[in-house]
Amino acid sequence: MLEMQARVRASGVVLLAGVLALVGAGLMTGCKSEGRDEKAEAPPSATVVHAGDVSLVQVERPERFALTTAGERQAAATLHVTGTVTPDVSRTVPVISLANGRVTNLIARLGDTVRKGQLLMEVQSTDVSGAFNQYLKAVNDERLAKVQLDRATLLYDKGAIPRAQLEVAENAEQDAKADLTAAEQQLKVLGVDPKNPGAAVKVYAPVSGVIVAQNVTNASAAGATLAGSPNAFTIADLSRVWVLCDVFENDLSSVHLGQKAEIRLTAYPDRQFEGTVSDIGAVLDPTIRTAKVRIEVGNPGMLMRVGMFATATIQGRQAESHTVVPATAVLHLQDRDWVFVPQQAGVFRRREVHAGGMVDGGMQEILSGLNPGEQVVAKALDLQNSLEQ
Repeated sequence: MLEMQARVRASGVVLLAGVLALVGAGLMTGCKSEGRDEKAEAPPSATVVHAGDVSLVQVERPERFALTTAGERQAAATLHVTGTVTPDVSRTVPVISLANGRVTNLIARLGDTVRKGQLLMEVQSTDVSGAFNQYLKAVNDERLAKVQLDRATLLYDKGAIPRAQLEVAENAEQDAKADLTAAEQQLKVLGVDPKNPGAAVKVYAPVSGVIVAQNVTNASAAGATLAGSPNAFTIADLSRVWVLCDVFENDLSSVHLGQKAEIRLTAYPDRQFEGTVSDIGAVLDPTIRTAKVRIEVGNPGMLMRVGMFATATIQGRQAESHTVVPATAVLHLQDRDWVFVPQQAGVFRRREVHAGGMVDGGMQEILSGLNPGEQVVAKALDLQNSLEQ
């Protein structure tokens, strides 16, 4: 009995030891899990690979491409602005029908070139009949006053009437003449011939020029009170025009009255017009921060039409130094200007520049991106073509 109890106790001790061993192993496993190496489990770090400079190009036999040295040229500062062609206000004349009525015959149209005194339209108006009626009454009144004055003069000479009655007759005849003159003038203003009156008023061109605005049509109302606009037409003399340009406020200090300007039109890129700055706007556009600058330009051959887009180059007063290179050294690519600058044997760098206008000798100004004394490839297009092959 005692021996059996001892065996049971021994078995319990072994079982307890096993349980404790399992618990310990679990605890050790948990500790190892909590202390895992996170760096080992993280993804590998990215490696940055730097690409080569795309502006560098390497060619074989670089001696094929001759080099030239950028020069320096002293010239007046220039400002390039854009604008539109507009009529000269001082050469613009409105055409007004002084008679109110309906247009019965429209002869001129928008865009027509007219001469001074040319018939533009006819207006049927009751003003004509009223003015002619007043004229006829004035004629009759003047005739009667003249007969009464002659009678009064005869009676005064015979001593039949006093001097006062003669003076009354003279005054009545003078008033009648004044009324007749006013009636004749009214018909003249309306364009009606007293000897051949008609129901229509003829409207003539007051000046020669081009019709740039039209506010009447056939059967429409005309006149200063009946029509929506008192001006039936607007005639402009386009022998001289304005080019209104937008100049940013930070460039206004370089613009002065009387400065010369070169005007080029999109419609005629090979033609150049000369103009003069005649006005600098006193008010800035609050949206784009620009002021209107007016340039007066002659219009030979009437090539400049109202509304055309123009580019103006305003010449400054002070001379500035500009870099110049042969025009063939500038490569025009993708709306940008480039030159090729040598870096080392067989290697050139394509550098972006801001090219200006052409100058004498086939040279072109470089406004920025290149300094005098630097070398560039004389024929940039040849180098570019060799790269594309």
